[in-house]
Amino acid sequence: MVLSWAVLPSPVGDLTVVAGDSGLRQVAFSGPERVLPGYDGVELREDGGPAAAVSAQLADYFAGRRRDFDLPIDWDTVQGLRLHVLRTLHEQVGFGETVSYRGLAERSGRPEAARAVGTIMGSNPVPIVVPCHRVLASGGGLGGFGPGLEAKRRLLVLEGSLEATLLELDMLP
Repeated sequence: MVLSWAVLPSPVGDLTVVAGDSGLRQVAFSGPERVLPGYDGVELREDGGPAAAVSAQLADYFAGRRRDFDLPIDWDTVQGLRLHVLRTLHEQVGFGETVSYRGLAERSGRPEAARAVGTIMGSNPVPIVVPCHRVLASGGGLGGFGPGLEAKRRLLVLEGSLEATLLELDMLP
C-alpha cells in the first residue's frame, strides 16, 4: 500500500494529512513525526498525491471558500457502531450546524448511546472533514475535543456556529 502525506498550516495549528487511492485516511492535529510512525510497513510519500488534494480542500475551508468536502474517505480502519455514527455525522450535520452527543446518537438510531458517541468523536480519524467539532454537550456547552476546546471554538467560529470575540476577528477569512 502507498499513502501520501502533507502538512498544512491552519488557524488551529499544523495538520498532517494522510491519504491514498482509496481516500482520506487521517487528519491529525500534530506534525508528521508523531503521525507517520503509525504507518509502519506502508510506503509513505510526501508528494502531490491524494494528500495534496485533501490539503487544498482544507486550505479552501480555512480561507472561507469551501463549506463541504468533495473527497473520498477511506473507512477501512473504522467499523461497527463507530463507523455508523461517523458516517451519520458526515452525511447529516452540515457546515454551520451543530448537534448534541444525544442528538447524534438519536440520528444514528441508537438514542441510548450518547456516551458512546462522545468516545467515538474522540477517536475520529478524519476530524474537520468528518466534523466532530460540530458535536456539542447536551446542555449547550462545547463538550470535549481532542486537540483542545480552543481549536473546537475556532472551528465553530469559522463556520458561524459561534460568535467571534474581538481576538478572533483576525482569524476569519
